[in-house]
Amino acid sequence: SSLWSRPRLDDVPPRIVEDPSDLIVSKGEPATLNCKAEGRPMPTVEWYKDGEHVETDKDDPRSHRMLLPSGSLFFLRIVHGRRSKPDEGVYTCVARNYLGEAVSRNASLEVAILRDDFRQPPNDVVVAAGEPAVLECVPPRGHPEPTVSWKRNNVRVNDKDGRISMRGGKLMISHTRKSDAGMYVCVGTNMVGERDSDPAELVVFERPVFIRRPVNQIVLAEETVDFSCEVHGDPAPTVRWNRDEGELPRGSRFEIRGDNSLRLVRVRAEDEGTYTCVTENSVGKTEASAVLQVHVPPQIDVRPQDQVAAQGRTVTFQCGTQGNPLPAVFWQKEGSQMLLFPGQPPSQSGRYSVSMSGELSISDVHSEDSGYYICQAISVAGSVLAKALLEVETDLVPPIIRQGPANQTLALGSSALLQCHVMGSPIPSVRWEKDGESVLSDDIHISLMENGTLHISGLKETDSGMYTCVASSSTGEMSWSGTVTVKATGTSSVPRVSQSLQLPGPPQKPVVTDVTSNSVTLTWQPNPHEGGAAVTSYIIEAFSQSVGSTWQTVADLVRLEKHTVSGLYPNTVYLFIIRAVNSYGLSDPSPISEPVRTQDGPEGQGTDQAHVQMDLGGVKVRLQTPKVLSPTSVQITWTLDQHPRYIEGYRMYYRPVGSAWMIQDVKAGPLHTAVLTELHRGKEYEFKMRPYYNEFQGIDSEIAVVRTPDEVLSGPPQGVSVVQLSNSSTVRVSWQPPPPDVPEELILEYRVWCVGNESQQMINRSVDGDTLWVLLDGLLPESMYRVQVAAVTIAGVGTYSQPVFIFLSEYLVKDDSVSLSEQITVVVRQPAFIAGVGVSFWMVLMGFSAWIYCRHRRRKELGHYTTSFAYTPAGNLLSILSHLGNYPWLADSWPTSNFTRNGKDSVNCCAGRLDSTDQYYNSKISVMGVPLHYGTVTPTNQISYNSLICLPASGLSNYLSQNGKYSPASNEGAIYCTINPADADGHDVCSLYSQGPDPYTSTPVLSKTDLYSMEQDLDQWSLQSSHSGADYAKLQYPRGENGRSDIDFHHEG
Repeated sequence: SSLWSRPRLDDVPPRIVEDPSDLIVSKGEPATLNCKAEGRPMPTVEWYKDGEHVETDKDDPRSHRMLLPSGSLFFLRIVHGRRSKPDEGVYTCVARNYLGEAVSRNASLEVAILRDDFRQPPNDVVVAAGEPAVLECVPPRGHPEPTVSWKRNNVRVNDKDGRISMRGGKLMISHTRKSDAGMYVCVGTNMVGERDSDPAELVVFERPVFIRRPVNQIVLAEETVDFSCEVHGDPAPTVRWNRDEGELPRGSRFEIRGDNSLRLVRVRAEDEGTYTCVTENSVGKTEASAVLQVHVPPQIDVRPQDQVAAQGRTVTFQCGTQGNPLPAVFWQKEGSQMLLFPGQPPSQSGRYSVSMSGELSISDVHSEDSGYYICQAISVAGSVLAKALLEVETDLVPPIIRQGPANQTLALGSSALLQCHVMGSPIPSVRWEKDGESVLSDDIHISLMENGTLHISGLKETDSGMYTCVASSSTGEMSWSGTVTVKATGTSSVPRVSQSLQLPGPPQKPVVTDVTSNSVTLTWQPNPHEGGAAVTSYIIEAFSQSVGSTWQTVADLVRLEKHTVSGLYPNTVYLFIIRAVNSYGLSDPSPISEPVRTQDGPEGQGTDQAHVQMDLGGVKVRLQTPKVLSPTSVQITWTLDQHPRYIEGYRMYYRPVGSAWMIQDVKAGPLHTAVLTELHRGKEYEFKMRPYYNEFQGIDSEIAVVRTPDEVLSGPPQGVSVVQLSNSSTVRVSWQPPPPDVPEELILEYRVWCVGNESQQMINRSVDGDTLWVLLDGLLPESMYRVQVAAVTIAGVGTYSQPVFIFLSEYLVKDDSVSLSEQITVVVRQPAFIAGVGVSFWMVLMGFSAWIYCRHRRRKELGHYTTSFAYTPAGNLLSILSHLGNYPWLADSWPTSNFTRNGKDSVNCCAGRLDSTDQYYNSKISVMGVPLHYGTVTPTNQISYNSLICLPASGLSNYLSQNGKYSPASNEGAIYCTINPADADGHDVCSLYSQGPDPYTSTPVLSKTDLYSMEQDLDQWSLQSSHSGADYAKLQYPRGENGRSDIDFHHEG
């Protein structure tokens, strides 16, 4: 009591910190009512329910209520029955100490319940697909109030689908589908648990739906019509047909097929109307209709007629039509894209107008108005066309080039004259092109003369190319091309200028003898003046205003004075001219023939013509990459996007790039391929293809480009002839150019091969392409040689000619009967002598110096001659030629021009060291075309005349083994020198005798008399080998006692 009576300053009254919250608890579940208080001293807590004290375990240990230390009230289990509800009520927490008490807010404790019986279970629902469906449900009573969810076929319904919503226990599906059908269960849920309702079925039916509807149709009489009517629905719908709101007519021509479609056979005009397919089932009904129209194709009952009109007149073409429905009429000029309709404003059609009845009027007609005009009638039932020809009278034809430029090969720095003589009315203008580019006159390098001739001065290599003369006027144009080739100085050829007298005269005026729809037969008389050569063929050119504005070559290589020109267009007017051809060129054109019109082509029905035009218009030709078969032929292959019904053939257009188009017709067949021949080598060609049927033509294909290759000449030179010149080692080889189909300007040079059959001696020569002969010298006597010739172009060496064999008879150059002056002349002309003279002068000076020196020395007796030389044996000629690294009879290894004409290795003969007091003589000689080093001979005895022979090693052994007898088959040549030591002036003669003279020297051949003399001299010689630091072999020949010579030859290197 003293404690309560004596309060402390820091004591505070109780305060509720945490109030209890309302609870809803299931029966038998534990529960806690929280309450927390503060104060000093710590307050005590008590609970009250509905104003009465709550008994806890503090009061009765057996109580299911426990007062926790924090002040909260804990229920071990909630006790609740139908009659006794001890735990349900309103609870209050009271905290007390000596300073006072604190009361919490009231908190209710309620016990949750959920009944079993639904207040409104869901019912079965039947809907049509696409309609909304609603399933209603009121859950069992319960506390708290249960929520409602749904299950379909035991799977929870997801309300995330935008079509499905659940509000107030209702399940609503806004747009039902067949997949929404099934068994639905309503589920009521609260904290007590869930209750499922009895299942309800949602049935979704489908109204009839058309899978294939009937469509409007327009057919011709007597055709068959099918109206489709394919439906789907659940349950399966029934189908019936009506026409114009009534029943179908009875009869065998109307049939409802198993797929519910309606078929009408052999339709008539009275069958026109609206046909309706009606289908229904238990959830709906629907229908679809289609209109049938039976039409009569358009017909042209008043056809337009061909007309001829003078310039400036007005022309009218009639075109009357009929049909059901009435067709629309329009006009079109063939080849033009402009369409002319009735009532078109004049500003759009110009001088053309079409009346409402379909008449075409052309006012103030011009020459370019000539051509075919097509009247076309079109309706929903079809189309038909008819055409008529308008010819505007005129006497104008395109220019004609009488003579054009010729192919020329000219030298650098020279001048070129390219002629272009034209005629026509009005007078045509002339312009020039080079390789497709315009040539501009500068009056210095290039100038255009008044007569159309192009003059080019100071030619350069860049001036080479194809020059084209183009003559043009208001009536059209014509072109003529020629090639100018500029070659380096020394390799060019003189062009062959076609003189007017060398050309044939123009043929007489051609006469027409026969005409068909696509051909004209012409005859003409030749001109008595044939020119410098006989006429070989004729060229026919044609012109038609309906085809183009230039003259076209329609036939060439015509041998006779009568020819049928084919491939012409039906119902077309043509003019013709003829030119004669000889080896000098083309003649002037003949007079122009009289106009001739080809006959009409086969005329078909109007409907067929319309089909032809539409059929051809839909064909697209696709050219494949052309295949080069040879330098002058190309294979063209094409494909079609669709195979037309009407096609007669294909018109192949081709040309060298920059030139006029040429035409070749290809008949239609199973293979879409054609071969073009007689093309030019090394040219770039363009190709395009156009389908045609009679006079109708389709659309051009895309242009394909291919280049024909260059090729070596397939033909060898002709008429090869080989003749030996009298008493010499020289032969003359002559020939003619390859066959005439090879242009001469393509030949750069000719190559000649000469090969010995036994000796294997080989000689080759090259001459310019304009030279048709060559001399081959240095050949061996009594030998067989094989000669061949080939032409060389920019692409390489062409075909060899057939071998020509020649046997060289024995010839003698050295003869005792020959006068001294003739012998001197022969020696002076030799290249060895020319070089030897210069060396001899030098040797004389050296000898004179040696003679002065020797006077101061004591003369000593010399008992022998000493001669040294360095020698490279010629051996077999093939070994010499092998030094070149190639073989002359192989075209790929032909020696280049920087080789010398002889091109052989050097041979040192008769060269040695001089004694200081010796006189010496020096000459330059050669063996088999091989120049020899200078030889030195030192005389030591007063011998009036001595002979020195230098032989190759193999040749010497052969010589000795044959006891000095001459062998014409030997390949080795002997060097035979004569020395006269008494000649103080040094005028010695060192002659080379060889069985194989060089082609560029005229060395005499060693005769049998000389060989015998040489054999006698050998008895006085002895060869001994010695060695020196240089590449020399020394030859010494002191006289032996027995008069014979011991010979030992040593060769180094």
